[in-house]
Amino acid sequence: MLVIQLSDSFAELWDHLAEDLGVPVRRVQVGDVTAVAPEVAVVVLAAGGAEREALEWLEGHEPPAAVPVLAVGADPGRRVAALLVGRGASDYFALPEDVEILRNAVASAAQRHQDALRRAATGVEDLRAGAFSDVVGESPAIKTVLARAARVLPHAEATALIVGETGTGKEVLARGIHKGGPRRGAPFVAVNCSALPKHLVESELFGHERGAFTDAHAAKPGLFEVAEGGTLFLDEIGALPVDLQAKLLRVLEDRHVRRVGGTKWRPVDVRIIAATNEDLDRAVKGGMFRRDLYFRLSVITLLLPPLRKRGDDAQLIAQELLQRMARQHGLPAPTLTAECRKAIGSHHWPGNVRELKNAVERALLLSPPGELDVAELVPRGGADPESDGPLPFPAPLDDITAAAARATLDLCGGNRSEAARRLGISRRRLRRLLDLNHDDEA
Repeated sequence: MLVIQLSDSFAELWDHLAEDLGVPVRRVQVGDVTAVAPEVAVVVLAAGGAEREALEWLEGHEPPAAVPVLAVGADPGRRVAALLVGRGASDYFALPEDVEILRNAVASAAQRHQDALRRAATGVEDLRAGAFSDVVGESPAIKTVLARAARVLPHAEATALIVGETGTGKEVLARGIHKGGPRRGAPFVAVNCSALPKHLVESELFGHERGAFTDAHAAKPGLFEVAEGGTLFLDEIGALPVDLQAKLLRVLEDRHVRRVGGTKWRPVDVRIIAATNEDLDRAVKGGMFRRDLYFRLSVITLLLPPLRKRGDDAQLIAQELLQRMARQHGLPAPTLTAECRKAIGSHHWPGNVRELKNAVERALLLSPPGELDVAELVPRGGADPESDGPLPFPAPLDDITAAAARATLDLCGGNRSEAARRLGISRRRLRRLLDLNHDDEA
């Protein structure tokens, strides 16, 4: 309850009223009021003997629509009440006759305010719960990272780095952070840094002006500008060329971009979420990634666990995928048999959720309607596919190493960053090993 004292009449009433109703009270002089804060439940214009000053205050102030303004005076005349209500007061009370009516009005306003706060809090919790509805799982490992990600949601400027193996759902988590945060009504723009041609990365991210290069026939906004007000998701950030890392760092610090070939700095308001399946700390030590950019991106780091470390989540995800894909393909949704659950639980899933999704869709399409053939669900030849594909042995060490590099690359679906991470080597070293393997095959 905010009491604006235009006179000293009834001064002792306000503390007693607040104590009786159990609401906090703040008393201010009329000259000290600039605006009504949103946490105020009700405004009381204490104007006993100063009803004209109350009219002037109402003319010069416009409290939030949800905050009632109760004018309190000593004149019981209807004309005074009509004038005050006509100027914007919610009601008028003449004391001492209307003290009980005033008490009830303040109590009702305080209750409505509490109800509104409760609804808002519930809405925020529901929003946060719904933000990660696409992330299926009950394991402690995934609940830990989701709880950590939930803390990022309300902070529109907070930058996050999502780290996880290929296929763990880094973009799904990033979309959840966007969907549950204050930027949810603005665009979510995802870009895979490793998929962009090196000579176009700068133009794609920051835009270009007409004539900036040979094919620049018209000006084009970059993805930072496209994502204005929303979230820009930079996947595989480790693949960003070193010379552009400095420019990205400047954008993060200054919140301005300059198009290729341009001279004007443009303000941008975006949240940056980066993701990687590489060991960026190792990349920093190897000179492949800027230390200052790494520190700036990793203020909040979210470690997505691989599927093999999520307990029974694979079965839960498979069941959810079955329901979704059955609707998509117009097929009856089969249930997971005990045999299928066992097969899923014993498989290593090196491609994580992405591999599981492909396996479920394959099995759904190739099995009889309403059933799921376990032979189509998991690869044949053992529970752990990482043991497949025998290496040449006995053989020279170089041949074994080169063959291991090729086998790991095949296992990772051709993803060199992931293969290098699993082998514990740099991408440059992996490239040399693959070239050696290629020369030997030739």
